[in-house]
Amino acid sequence: MNSLSDRLNRLAPSATLAMSQRSGELRAQGIDVINLSVGEPDFNTPEHIKAAAIKAVEENWSKYSPVPGYPSLKQAIVNKLKTENGLDYAPSQILCSNGAKQSVCNTIMALVNPGDEVIIPAPYWVSYPQMVLLAEGTPVFVEATIEQDFKITPEQLEAAITPKTRALILCSPSNPTGSVYSKEELRGLADVIARHERVIVIADEIYEHINYVGKHESIAQFADVKDRVVIINGVSKAYAMTGWRIGFIAAPEWVVKGCNKLQGQYTSGPCSVSQKAAEAAYTGSQQCVEEMRQAFERRKNLIVKLAKEVPGLEVNEPQGAFYLFPKCSSYFGKHDGDRHINSSTDLAMYLLEVGHVATVAGDAFGSPECFRMSYATSDENIVEAMRRIKETLAKLTD
Repeated sequence: MNSLSDRLNRLAPSATLAMSQRSGELRAQGIDVINLSVGEPDFNTPEHIKAAAIKAVEENWSKYSPVPGYPSLKQAIVNKLKTENGLDYAPSQILCSNGAKQSVCNTIMALVNPGDEVIIPAPYWVSYPQMVLLAEGTPVFVEATIEQDFKITPEQLEAAITPKTRALILCSPSNPTGSVYSKEELRGLADVIARHERVIVIADEIYEHINYVGKHESIAQFADVKDRVVIINGVSKAYAMTGWRIGFIAAPEWVVKGCNKLQGQYTSGPCSVSQKAAEAAYTGSQQCVEEMRQAFERRKNLIVKLAKEVPGLEVNEPQGAFYLFPKCSSYFGKHDGDRHINSSTDLAMYLLEVGHVATVAGDAFGSPECFRMSYATSDENIVEAMRRIKETLAKLTD
C-alpha cells in the first residue's frame, strides 16, 4: 500500500518554498517576477571566506569530520561568543550541524517527548511548529500583534506555561517580523522562565548581526537561566553563506551530548570544507558583516517608507533581520471583479499572479492578517516591487 507515515502526514509543506516554486514557474513562462519571498541574502559569500574553502579543498579537508564539528571551528565559536556576546562556553558545549535549521530540529527532537508543550510566539518561522509536531509535541501559540511590535510580554508567557511546558522558542531578531527584543524585555521573560525549572529556552539568534538597534542581546546573558538556554546560530545570514549549511548550538553539555547522539545517527558531522569556511568567517575580518548590515538597513528604510505610502497597509518599523510584515486585513472582502481577497493567502497569490511580485502569506507564520516581504534584494527591485504592489492593490474595490 502506497502510504506515507503518520509522522510525515502530520507535517505541512513549507509555504515559503511553495511560493518560491510558483514564482519560478511564472518566470519560466517569461514573466518578470520580483521575488520578495525568500529569506536569503542576495550578496555573494565574502572573498576571504571563499579563499579559505578553496585552501581547504587543496589541503584535502575531505574526510568525515567529528560529529559535533572540528575542534578549531568549535573554538572559533567559543571565542565569538565571548568576544561579541560576553558569554562563556567551553568547546564541549558547542555542536555544529548542517545549518541552523538542523540545530533547531536537533534540539527539539532531543528535548521534547510526546505530549510535551512548546510555546511558540506568533508570528513564528514556518518550521518551528512542524518540528514540534515531528517530535510528537504540542505547539502552543502565543499571539503578539503588530500593536505590541510582534513581541510577547512576560504576562503572556506566564499564562501560557502549564505543567506540560517543555520549551519556549524565541527568535530575535525575528523571522518573519524583524522585531528585536531589548535587554529589558528579555529580562522580563527570563524572570518568568526562572520560576519554571522544567522550561528550556531555544533562542534562535541566526539574524544576530542584521540588527538596527546597535547591539544584539541574548537571553543567555542572564545567569539565573543560562543553564536552560540553547542558543541557535550559524553563518548563513551574517556572512551570506546560506548554501554552505553550517549552524551551531551553544548549550548546557547534557543537551549537546543528546544532540550529538542524535546527529551521529542521521547525518554525522557537517561538510568538512564548509566548516573550514565558517572558521574563516568567525576568525577573519568582520567588515563584510557590517557592510551587508548597512545595506540591509538602507533597504529597510526604503521599503518601510514605500510600504507606508500604500493605502490600507499597516506597517511597523523592523529593528533587525530583512523582513517587513505589514498588516493587510483591510483588503479582505475586496475584489477586482474576477478575483476575491478573503485571506492573506489570496492576497499573496493576487500580488504574484497579477502584480508579479512574490511575497508570503501570513497564514504560514501564524498571523493570517499579515504578509511577509523580504528586502534582501536590490534597491531597484524594492522600488519596482512596491510600485507594482501599490498599483495592483489599487485595483481592489468593495
